[in-house]
Amino acid sequence: MKRVAFIIAPFLLIQGCGDEVSVRDVCDNTPGMCSDLNTDGHCNVERSQVIVARHYEKAQPTDENKYTLLDNFEQYSRCIYRAAGIEHIKLKDKKTSRVNGYLTSLAEIKRLSNETVNSTYPKLLYYHWSRNGSEEAMEKLLQQEQQAAMQTSEMQFLLATYFIKFDLEKTLDLLYLALQLNPAGETVNTEIYTSLVNIFYKQKNYKHAYIWGLIAQESGVKKIDLAPLENLLQGEGKSLDALQDLADKTYDEINNGEFISPRGF
Repeated sequence: MKRVAFIIAPFLLIQGCGDEVSVRDVCDNTPGMCSDLNTDGHCNVERSQVIVARHYEKAQPTDENKYTLLDNFEQYSRCIYRAAGIEHIKLKDKKTSRVNGYLTSLAEIKRLSNETVNSTYPKLLYYHWSRNGSEEAMEKLLQQEQQAAMQTSEMQFLLATYFIKFDLEKTLDLLYLALQLNPAGETVNTEIYTSLVNIFYKQKNYKHAYIWGLIAQESGVKKIDLAPLENLLQGEGKSLDALQDLADKTYDEINNGEFISPRGF
């Protein structure tokens, strides 16, 4: 059987299900998991993640593994969709390969979505609410809010995206808890910071909006203009240096896993 061609990361090892498997292992042993994806150099990280996730989902078709594969296929689909639009003058077959990969992603996303529609796995419940508008899925997720599986930074942020449309105080609780639950040294989802900025600005709490804006900037968020807030705060006689010190202190606490929500629970 002809070996499936792929570029970059052929020896990528990914941990899962108690063992390690490489992209090359999967493609050599089960070529069908690779041959219907693109075979050129585009979207290599996303493609590799899909291949390995396919292996684990086939070996153990748990809800967790199905969610991981679904999430990886969505990332791959977005990437290969953009790549498929690139015209190649001399390499028309390469474009066809990308189109095939995109069509595969759509079919697999549909399959996994259909297979998990009745799942109670928290991330899948959120998926079916956010992608398919299932209020039933969200109701089931809210019923699990106090369970251990929900006590992660990721899940608290996902809940916040639901409440932000109609309950800003609850949203603030969830965003702060998401920061409190973020492990030391683990990258923070910067959408938490920008959400805090937007909420406090909407509430005209400009001091808090400015502090979280500074933290967002320190975390790498570039598209945030704090000049209007600075003008407002200086007009109120606030010390920007003091607010910068508070932002630095909070930023360090979050990165060190020492942040405690000021709202209490």
